[in-house]
Amino acid sequence: MVCVPFSVGTSEVHLVERCGKFSHIARPGLNFLMPCLCDSAAGKLTLRLQELSVVCEAKTMDNVFINMAVSVQYQVVSTDESIYNAFYRLTNPRQQIESYVYDVVRSSVPRLLLDDVFTQKEEISTEIKKDLTEAMAQFGFEILATPITDIEPNAEVKAAMNQINKAKRLRVAAQDQGEAAKIKSIKEAEADASRIEIQAKAEAEAKYMAGVGISRQRKEIMSGLRESVNTFKAGVDDISSKSVIDMMVVTQYFDTMKGVGGDPKTAAIFMNGEKNVGQAAMKR
Repeated sequence: MVCVPFSVGTSEVHLVERCGKFSHIARPGLNFLMPCLCDSAAGKLTLRLQELSVVCEAKTMDNVFINMAVSVQYQVVSTDESIYNAFYRLTNPRQQIESYVYDVVRSSVPRLLLDDVFTQKEEISTEIKKDLTEAMAQFGFEILATPITDIEPNAEVKAAMNQINKAKRLRVAAQDQGEAAKIKSIKEAEADASRIEIQAKAEAEAKYMAGVGISRQRKEIMSGLRESVNTFKAGVDDISSKSVIDMMVVTQYFDTMKGVGGDPKTAAIFMNGEKNVGQAAMKR
């Protein structure tokens, strides 16, 4: 009996038919075909993880068309039954997977607004994986993951979304600037009020101290006048206090006039009158 040897690579399986009917599965390693029994290699399958990128167009609830890219990661289950089903029951597994992805996406996206599609893409991915797993398990395929890798709205819609986002950010920035200006104005007003309060207190204290000084000055003047009057009366007999004060006022008056006349920049004019005889008007 003549045997034809052939090898099967790692992570691969070959399906052998005898007289056109499935015979057995050739696993990795050295295998043999028996041409005398009409053995032939019907084909091979890979057991490696495979990836299929599916881009599906769908319309959202707010009538925006988007292109959603889904990456389907799958592999053939290594059992004999699964290998048999994967090879003989499906003519084109990739096309079948695409059909299920289209069905789920086009039934899920129309129930969502555009913004919700972005926020709920994990839920859509989970739904795709669930439906694919149930549908492809009977054909010997295991669905490992179905992440949504991209959501691309129409270019005009995308530009409009960017403008809306920009407007929102500008409005927030304007509000922040207004709040900052308000706080600055309040702080400046508080600083001005504090400065005015401090100045008012300082002025009041200065006026108080000036009043105290004037009061003490007048008190000392009165004390000096009193002492002068008493001294003068003690040295001169038969003179009243009023006469002494009148004489002191006249003396002070002539001292003032002397000071006025002695200043080269001052002119003294004496005017006659009923109430102001001898009064000097000073002109600089």
